[in-house]
Amino acid sequence: MDDDKALYPPIDPFSAGLRGCCPRCGQGKMFDGFLKVRPACSNCGLDYSFADSGDGPVVFVLFVVGFLVVGLALWTDINYSPPLWLHFLLWIPLVIGLGLWLTRLAKGLLIALQYRNNARPGEIDRG
Repeated sequence: MDDDKALYPPIDPFSAGLRGCCPRCGQGKMFDGFLKVRPACSNCGLDYSFADSGDGPVVFVLFVVGFLVVGLALWTDINYSPPLWLHFLLWIPLVIGLGLWLTRLAKGLLIALQYRNNARPGEIDRG
């Protein structure tokens, strides 16, 4: 991650992260599959071993999706009183689809911001 960045123009971490592109070159793909991060960029060879998104994106996404879906489910139930099977048919696929899609966006954004800010794991100085 200490490579010379002079060969690469500065990339906006928000656009690169939300598109799932490499935070250094903006061309290569960051993901291998839907949520799995590649070992390295396919274009510039940036090693993604620095990327540790952890559980942060998932927790944030679950709070947002949970708030939206519960609010919509309550509003629907109060205004239309649909049967329980229709609630299941509406809200379970919405939670799964929206949750996975937003998790990918949040994970890509967090990794791009880690690269931009040269973030590293915390270290304890015991000197």
